[in-house]
Amino acid sequence: MKKIVFLLTMALFLARPQAEACTNILVTKGASKDGSTMVTYSADSHQLYGELYFFPAAIYPKGTMMKVIEWDTGKYLGEIPQAEQTYSVIGNMNEHQLLIGETTFGGLSQMRDPNGGIDYGSLIYISLQRAKTAREAIEVMANLVATFGYCSSGESISIADPNEVWIFEIMPKIPKIVKGVNVNKGAVWVALRVPDGYVCAHANQARITTFPFDDPDNCLFAPDVISHARENNLYTGADKDFSFSDVYAPLDFGAMRGCEARVWAAFNHITTGMEVYTDYAMGHNPNNRMPLWVKPTNKLSVKEVADLMRDHYEGTILDMRLDPGAGGNTLPYRWRPMTFTFEGNSYQNERAIATQQTGWWYVGQCRSWLPDAIGGILWFGVDDAGTSALTPIYCSTQTVPECVKVGNGSMLEYSTTSLFWITNRIAQFAYLRYDEIGAETRSVVDAWENKKMNEVLAVDEAAKILYAQNPQSAIDFITDYSVNTAQSLFNQWVKLDQYLMIKYIDGNTKQQNPDGSFKNNGHDPQIPARVINQGYSEIWKETVAKSNRGEVLRVRD
Repeated sequence: MKKIVFLLTMALFLARPQAEACTNILVTKGASKDGSTMVTYSADSHQLYGELYFFPAAIYPKGTMMKVIEWDTGKYLGEIPQAEQTYSVIGNMNEHQLLIGETTFGGLSQMRDPNGGIDYGSLIYISLQRAKTAREAIEVMANLVATFGYCSSGESISIADPNEVWIFEIMPKIPKIVKGVNVNKGAVWVALRVPDGYVCAHANQARITTFPFDDPDNCLFAPDVISHARENNLYTGADKDFSFSDVYAPLDFGAMRGCEARVWAAFNHITTGMEVYTDYAMGHNPNNRMPLWVKPTNKLSVKEVADLMRDHYEGTILDMRLDPGAGGNTLPYRWRPMTFTFEGNSYQNERAIATQQTGWWYVGQCRSWLPDAIGGILWFGVDDAGTSALTPIYCSTQTVPECVKVGNGSMLEYSTTSLFWITNRIAQFAYLRYDEIGAETRSVVDAWENKKMNEVLAVDEAAKILYAQNPQSAIDFITDYSVNTAQSLFNQWVKLDQYLMIKYIDGNTKQQNPDGSFKNNGHDPQIPARVINQGYSEIWKETVAKSNRGEVLRVRD
């Protein structure tokens, strides 16, 4: 019976849309070293292409309509009135430093409205074009779904501006058709402001439980968030005990092991005491629920936050380098499917924060001490965070770099000028010998990011001087910097791809001189010195030796 329950639970978990298996980390001003707010987002999908979206600011005549296209599928959902004025948006940040990310948790299957007019992607990008602050974005989202209906499943949405960070969780209402009309159109939702000095995170599981009803500075919610549950026999307790997550998106094994474990992994890096929630992260104890947010032991830099997105459970019981599935070169990834059976038993591989199927990811940074045009930076990357580098894109950037421009390649079309494809080439090679190629790639990533995160401080100062004289001159300056820096990253990654191929071809490692050049054999400058062969990990040797091939391979006297 336990096996049947496990398989049913995993079937439900794996049925969650893989295009929406994402991770967000939310950092408040008081939790960051420089006083910025930050949100991370990895758009993880086996079908999503790595590119940077851009919506220019515009003025529209009254009565203009805009088409709503479902983000995940490209499906046309209808038209809604266009705002008379929209703001410039680059990626998931607008010109006023408003920043939005998301993860999908699905929730109760009966809570779906296929006829809703707004999907979660449109909710994000329309709000970015219409709102200046996090609170305004919440209001825009609430109005959109109330007016046009919500066709997506449950979402956790991260919303930040230079001063506030919010977690907003939303579920479509259960449809109720009266005379052909859905009288339950819209959504139920709760939004909580993350306390200053704290860090929150979510990863495809609703995390808001109980919430206050009389604290509008820190908590906003749909007026029928509880009554809707009562009307549909989902909840019968007292209002004060109502838990959004427990009612609308109850925990199961997959929610804990495949989703909440990623939050646990991030919290593990920034605070102490998380070991008491190990059984929860492993999916064994839903009653030992983690807190919604934690206070970091030390304030976090942009680089430290970026590196949280590169976690593979290293150093924990879920460390994927420590079983035979890691192969001979300690690969911390497992290809899909995540589950397998053997001799009547069921098993599950881990789903870490860093994952191979990332389309694009970012660390968004909002800085209140700078003019909006300069203060917002989207540290943007494509593909797997473990082997990709972030490049700074200022929020007022008016031109998208060619290497990440929409239309420059796709998941079905290779492009030699695309950052996504060259980054993927390096990642695919690194997966073959992750302990060597992955480690060296990561060292190049770190060097690039450390340099750029120092460099932008000088760019900020130059932009401030220009902004005081002429704001447009400052915007032109930081646009050029953003575009040229992204193209510089692309050029460096083309060279890195070539270098790694030369150094690590055929399972070998070529020797190098102190300056990084390759050693030759001392006779011919084009013939390498004797190559190095590192060999395999101890767990690989043990596994092979004990397998049914062990006796065949064993050398006998």
